[in-house]
Amino acid sequence: QVQLVESGGGLVQAGGSLRLSCAASGRTFSSYKMGWFRQAPGKEREFVVAISKLGGTTTYADSVKGRFTISRDNAKNTLYLQMNSLKPEDTAVYYCAASKSIRSVVELTTQSEYDYWGQGTQVTVSS
Repeated sequence: QVQLVESGGGLVQAGGSLRLSCAASGRTFSSYKMGWFRQAPGKEREFVVAISKLGGTTTYADSVKGRFTISRDNAKNTLYLQMNSLKPEDTAVYYCAASKSIRSVVELTTQSEYDYWGQGTQVTVSS
């Protein structure tokens, strides 16, 4: 089992940047594929990006491609999400999640593929 804690959210103006972190407990972080999801008010939780165990493979939602970058540091048990050129429509609670799935990272775009979730961190982008 792994416990996940997100941090780094906040209020930023459109065009600005934020870096989210997700700290994982335990010594098995590198055995999980990881992902970020987000949920805006009144909307369903949606996929943002996923990364393979060693970080060599990633897959992004079209809405964030070219603006967001996922990375991980397995030595520090931490997942990151660098968000640049933020838009008001990026406003949401952002969640990190861990997957035990044996499927390819490019297939891990739905919530059901993930086994553990953090509590979320709020990102608000003002216009």
